[in-house]
Amino acid sequence: MKTSLTVLIVTASSVLALAAHAADADRLVVAQADAEKTASEAATFSYKPPLRGAPATRVGGGTRSIGSRSFTVSVLAPSETGFTTRDTPTIYWYVSEPVNSPVEVTLTTTEPLKDATPPALEITLQPPISKGVHALRLADHGVVLKPGVEYQWFVAVVGNPAQRSSDIIAGGAIKRLAEADYAKDGLWYDTIDQLSQRISASPADPRLRQQRAALLDQVGLREAAAFDRDAIR
Repeated sequence: MKTSLTVLIVTASSVLALAAHAADADRLVVAQADAEKTASEAATFSYKPPLRGAPATRVGGGTRSIGSRSFTVSVLAPSETGFTTRDTPTIYWYVSEPVNSPVEVTLTTTEPLKDATPPALEITLQPPISKGVHALRLADHGVVLKPGVEYQWFVAVVGNPAQRSSDIIAGGAIKRLAEADYAKDGLWYDTIDQLSQRISASPADPRLRQQRAALLDQVGLREAAAFDRDAIR
C-alpha cells in the first residue's frame, strides 16, 4: 500500500509539473503572439519619401535653452517636403517641456517673389503651452493651400520679443498635390493627421501610440516618438 501511495504521489506530481509547464508554454506563446501583433500594428502606418535624395527642408528640432530651461521644439514633418491631398490640412508640432513663452506659428509660400503674398498664416499662441504634441487646423484660420505650391511653416518659441534672433525655431515644408498628381508615396501630412485623430479619439489605446512612435522614428523624430512611448508605460 505504501509503495502504491508513493507511486500515486509521484505520478500526480509529474502530471502537475507537466500541466504547469504546458501553462507556461501557453503563456509564452500568447506573449510572443501579442508582441508580434504589436509590432505588426506599429508598422501599419508607414511613410515612403516621394523622392529619394530630395533636399532637406526640415529645420530645427534640436535641444535649446530659454533661460535655465532646456527643451526640444520639433515640427512633425519629414526631412524633405511632405505632401497632402487636402486643401486645409492639419499640421502638428511637439515640445518636450511646458512652454511659458509665446509660440508663433507661420506659414509662407515659396512662390516666386512677383507672385508672393504676405504669410498665409501668422498667429501667436499664448502660454502656458503644455508638453507634448499640438495640432493646428488650417481650416480654423481660413487658410487654403493652392495645389502644386510648396509652403514652408515654422514654429518659433519667442523667449524675448525684443530680441527675435534668440527665438527657438523649427520648420518644415508642405505641398498640396493636384488631383492629377495623386500618389500614395509622400503623403506624410494625411498619414500623421489620420493617426493623431485616432489617438485623440482613443487616448488610452497603446497600439495607436506605438504606431505614431514608429512613424515618427521613420523620419528621425526620436524625442517625439519617445514621448508617445512614455505615455503608454
